[in-house]
Amino acid sequence: MIKICTVKIKLSIILFISLFITSCGVGKIAVGSETANKNLSSKDIIKSHDEALPKFSTIAARIQVKYESVRDVQSLTVSLRMEKDQKIWIKASLLGITLAKLFITPESVSYYETISNTYFKGDYSLLSKWLGTEIDFEKAQGILLGQSIFDLDNKYVSDVVANKYMLQPKMQPHNFIHSLLVNPDNFKIASESLSQPIDDRMFTINYGAYQNLEGGYFPSDFRIIATQKEEKTQIVVNYKKIDYNVSIRFPFTIPNGYEEMQLN
Repeated sequence: MIKICTVKIKLSIILFISLFITSCGVGKIAVGSETANKNLSSKDIIKSHDEALPKFSTIAARIQVKYESVRDVQSLTVSLRMEKDQKIWIKASLLGITLAKLFITPESVSYYETISNTYFKGDYSLLSKWLGTEIDFEKAQGILLGQSIFDLDNKYVSDVVANKYMLQPKMQPHNFIHSLLVNPDNFKIASESLSQPIDDRMFTINYGAYQNLEGGYFPSDFRIIATQKEEKTQIVVNYKKIDYNVSIRFPFTIPNGYEEMQLN
């Protein structure tokens, strides 16, 4: 089970790489429409969402990320490169200066930041610690593409709310309330939330419009809001440019003399 913890961020770029568990289910692929169909089953909604995953081999994108908390505000330019299901490479810059690089595969996470001259090389414990929730490669890839953060199956029921399909478990786990809204036209995520009310924790992802590229629907922007009691962190991500199925490289070398990060 995903556990929401206190959100502690060293660099805002890490936060926008977040939760995802690949959607699954059986059923027919529904045809999208501007109006939600009250007769559409949860099984068909889930199947259609699964099929809405963009079809591509590689992506190169330029992204603007704004991070805001009670203590700090940062705006970063981010370069994103992705080889589907294999690699994600991210470089965060400010005024043309590289602040950090992140390179993840299904097996490992490598990261370094130039300000502190520190690095990490290992499993997903670093990202999980910074995000306050367990993540893996599929989750990281999925949120960048507008896919669900939950493992959707036949235990979910559906309803139509505000002209969107709302999916939630038939029975919510104790102190773990979660739900999602799916757009009726493209079956991509409109918003998702999970909370632990006893601990006063909430994690919400809201997507804006989707852009219809040849390979499918890609997010134009999304917003992450994480709260822990009175502390609130917000990340706004805007895709400025997306090129897909292009030739890309993943240069990543930890500079000499950097000190390894210690996870407490």
